[in-house]
Amino acid sequence: MLNKRVMTVLIADDQTLFREGIKDLLEDEKGIKVVGEASTGPEAIEMVKRLKPDVVLMDIKLPQMDGITATKLVRKESPKTNVLILSGYEDEAHITEAIQAGANGYLSKMLPASELVHALKTFTSEGVMIPQPIMGKLIQGLRQIGSGESSVESLTPTEIKIMALLGKGKSNKEIASEMKCSVKTVKNHLNSIFQKLNVSNRTEAVVKAIEKGLISPENH
Repeated sequence: MLNKRVMTVLIADDQTLFREGIKDLLEDEKGIKVVGEASTGPEAIEMVKRLKPDVVLMDIKLPQMDGITATKLVRKESPKTNVLILSGYEDEAHITEAIQAGANGYLSKMLPASELVHALKTFTSEGVMIPQPIMGKLIQGLRQIGSGESSVESLTPTEIKIMALLGKGKSNKEIASEMKCSVKTVKNHLNSIFQKLNVSNRTEAVVKAIEKGLISPENH
């Protein structure tokens, strides 16, 4: 779980019954606190600015502002807030667009309640949460749109090791501890990795590394 005793969660979905169902489910769990509910994209942004939650469970189909646009604004307004898409759409286009917008993960609304709770409890700060079936669609989606040239062969052994740890959902602090270096050094390595792989965030980096065979999907 995130490196604090209680994970604060904001639920953004236009369906009242769905929001209340998720809230009731999570309120029974120790270590998770629902701090707000939003029914529109603008409302979600306003609440993120005010509440600074650890995680936003974001639906893609929101009134006034879609979840993709809202995700971009959340990442801009509150960089430490993680966005997990919880959607009924599981096609390559929506999944790819969400990850490119900065979402940390993509979960299906059809996910059993126990698996959703487990996903939140095991989600780490700066982590990546994409189940295997969705990971496959994401890889295919990125292949179809193309993400520019990447210099995979120029990654150093250290960078490849960091990618493997990133694929396991390790945070910068955890990677630094394992690599016996500073968090700043890890960030410098990640910036280099992002540039070489021609990606803009951690999730895209993990997907590209799996696609190129640098790390195994089983590590994720």
